Amino acid sequence: MRIEPCLLALACLFLSAPGSRAEDVPASPPGLSAEERRQTERALMELNDRLQKLRTGKKPAGNPDAIADAGVFAKSVAWALRYDTQFTAIDVALLKKSLERAKERVAALEAGRQPWAARKGKIARAFVSAVDGSVQPYGLIVPAKYDPRKPMRLDVVLHGSTRPVGMSELRFLNRFDEGDGPGKDAPEQGFLELHPLGRVENCYRWAGETDVFEAIEAVCRNYAVDRDRIVLRGMSMGASGTWHLGLKHPDRFVALGPYCGYVDTHEFSRTPLATFVKVGPLPAHQEKALHMLDSIDYAANAGVVPAIACMGEKDVFFQAHVLMGKAMEKEGLKMVNLISPGTGHVIDPVTHKEQMRRIGEYAAKGLDHKPRHVHFVTWTLKYSRCHWLQVLGLGEHYARAEVEARNAADGSVDVAEPKNVTRFAILPPLLQEAAPRLRVGGKVVPLPAHEGIFPPRKTVVGKRDGRWVYLGELYDLRLDGKRPGVQGPIDDAFTTPFLCVRGTGKPWNPVVQRWSEASLKRFAYEWHRYFRGDLPVKDDVDVTEEDVRRCNLILFGDPSSNRWIGKVLPHLPVQWTRDELRLGPARYAAADHTPVLIQPNPLARGRYMVLNSGHTFHEKELASLNYLLFPRLGDWAVHKVGGKVPENPSLPLDETVLRAGFFDERWR
Repeated sequence: MRIEPCLLALACLFLSAPGSRAEDVPASPPGLSAEERRQTERALMELNDRLQKLRTGKKPAGNPDAIADAGVFAKSVAWALRYDTQFTAIDVALLKKSLERAKERVAALEAGRQPWAARKGKIARAFVSAVDGSVQPYGLIVPAKYDPRKPMRLDVVLHGSTRPVGMSELRFLNRFDEGDGPGKDAPEQGFLELHPLGRVENCYRWAGETDVFEAIEAVCRNYAVDRDRIVLRGMSMGASGTWHLGLKHPDRFVALGPYCGYVDTHEFSRTPLATFVKVGPLPAHQEKALHMLDSIDYAANAGVVPAIACMGEKDVFFQAHVLMGKAMEKEGLKMVNLISPGTGHVIDPVTHKEQMRRIGEYAAKGLDHKPRHVHFVTWTLKYSRCHWLQVLGLGEHYARAEVEARNAADGSVDVAEPKNVTRFAILPPLLQEAAPRLRVGGKVVPLPAHEGIFPPRKTVVGKRDGRWVYLGELYDLRLDGKRPGVQGPIDDAFTTPFLCVRGTGKPWNPVVQRWSEASLKRFAYEWHRYFRGDLPVKDDVDVTEEDVRRCNLILFGDPSSNRWIGKVLPHLPVQWTRDELRLGPARYAAADHTPVLIQPNPLARGRYMVLNSGHTFHEKELASLNYLLFPRLGDWAVHKVGGKVPENPSLPLDETVLRAGFFDERWR
């Protein structure tokens, strides 16, 4: 395996230049002539027409993964042309190469071939994201010993920080694209190696988090993967992503390998680098939201998934692993942190070799799906599951919740008194006996006899009148209030399929309407530039029942201008008329105030509905430091808005947040 040092200068490891935009770059002679640009744009149009025809064809032509493998090169060229204003000679050569690679793969699919599917060595591939329908790239390394008849270990390797620019996808793909013929230098390693792009620069949060798991599924569809031997590792921002995803999904990976990664927001922001932005005391709702993201709060889950960490002795970010070590110590755990003598923020080959050796020992054993002891900590129902245990309700979101349980050889399960948990489930393979036995807090919870084998029991227990009782089976219950997958905050709505809905009716108030339209325009710009996809948008009159069933609805406008806001308004904890807006006891003039909020969609169970908001962080944070991408509003806010709308969607809107916070566990 080739070991790479960090790709960026130390001052840029976790960031791009604060506030920088392509239009801020000093003008210089472009490397791409006007005629070359026109030819490239014409070629892209022709390629997109051919790709569209392939989507309706038969396999391999109609295989979404295969079409994505071809389309990703064309998409990447389009993003480069859109956002980069100057190109070096190397950039121009890469643009031309990528255009030819798109043509080669499209021609192969048109001929009924997919030669890269059997290639070993490095391969550039892609998948279609369920979030927004965009094509997202990943790199894959297939070892020489790979046999499609024998499932193989998969290592997911998260990349470090890199400034998001137009050329981002092309440069990423170029690391793995060595053609589609038989590989000449396939490594001898005993595992497949997946490198997700994760939407470039977000520390694998939000849609970047979803991308990692979608990339894993794409590899599992196309290769023989042993799902019990999936490793997660990475360096720098990739290590931070490893802590973030690994500790919050502790039953998904057999081992973690973070190499030099931050684990919190406040302390990391104090790193003595001139480009860093210190995060001081925040409003209460923003401080609470950090518990959703800061990996240090999930240190206890390292008792479930082993982590073999590494850090350079002279790394400016050394304190991050010290903090994680102290957090683990408080949980009764000892952190494994291999320190590379005399090195800074780079991968030391000797230390990395020892890390991989230790990871290999865990990978050889594989996942234990029925561990005798599970101790699971979470702060949100977004991260709710650990092997055979799932938390289904909290006393309070963004406060520590804890469940510790053991299963005995006789099949019984003993759960210590849960903390800040109002209901939970015991999942298969446990409690499948005809007369299962369960104790919670030392007291027996009577369970009905289990008749038959299918469906397997998914026993739900909740607290009523101060005692734990059996509530039923998970597949039979309709859980109320906040629950896994529908727990907020606003930013969570953009991690699963969503659709922005633009109102076409006559608005009540022109100032609010102009602001709403500008808010949608800003979101479309930020999503395209930083989340690397086209924002899904429809007019309200064009939304179908299938859209409502499949997507989170992001509604822009007011109850008069957007028919869907009018439909859901009676179910929301807000009163909104032409003249007045009421949220709780507070009243506001509807002429220049608007609610921004997230709720379960009353028209489609398991989906969100959002009013007048995209992500609650914006260009300032997206173009700056990835640790700043935390929720700014929580579940709800009231905005005072003005009628001034900037022509450039990257500029701030005329808006003031008057109040913001979280709904309670019953969404009120």
